[in-house]
Amino acid sequence: MLKEACVETLEQCVRAQKQGADRIELCANLVQDGLTPSHELIKLAAEHVEIPIRVMIRPRAGDFIYSGEEIVQMKKDIDFCRSVGVEGVVFGICTAQGTLDMEVISELVRHSASLKVTIHKAIDSCSDPVNELVLLKKMANIHAVLTSGKAATALEGSGLLRSLVTLAGDDIEVIACGKVTDKNLAEVHQRIGAQAYHGKRIVGALDDGEGISTTIL
Repeated sequence: MLKEACVETLEQCVRAQKQGADRIELCANLVQDGLTPSHELIKLAAEHVEIPIRVMIRPRAGDFIYSGEEIVQMKKDIDFCRSVGVEGVVFGICTAQGTLDMEVISELVRHSASLKVTIHKAIDSCSDPVNELVLLKKMANIHAVLTSGKAATALEGSGLLRSLVTLAGDDIEVIACGKVTDKNLAEVHQRIGAQAYHGKRIVGALDDGEGISTTIL
């Protein structure tokens, strides 16, 4: 069972590693469900953390339907992530019809060559996540899908999550999320049986102890 900590500061990165996280998803503005962090923070995290880091590539809050200019910015951010040596990137693009935009996702996956790719919770905004996963399985170099099973919590979405885990098999890592913490992880895992779990408190609180001072940011 892999534990992925969702963090937005360098101190949280260091704390998460110390407290047993297996991987980090680095974001900015978690209050807006996560945006692309600054290049400075990405670089610092890569320098100070030994566990794998996957970086959120999301240029703005709101929906997941992006303009051409926003796609260009996402590509630039992906290039920077590659240049500093993080493990992977996290993104998702939708169409106005309530599906994943497989054409643009495929373009960004090709642009992310050498980086591991996670498709984020944009899949939960789609009308049929099962069908979306079927299509993602046909695409090369998709490593993981982050989902709460179209519910507010992983426990509430456990039925769909179990189906997605079964469908994904060994082809794609399903990362279950939605209020998953160190307190309920065992119960969540028993209900879902996913390969990986994700949360801001997946290894406990990250803001109440010592770590690298955020003043260096």
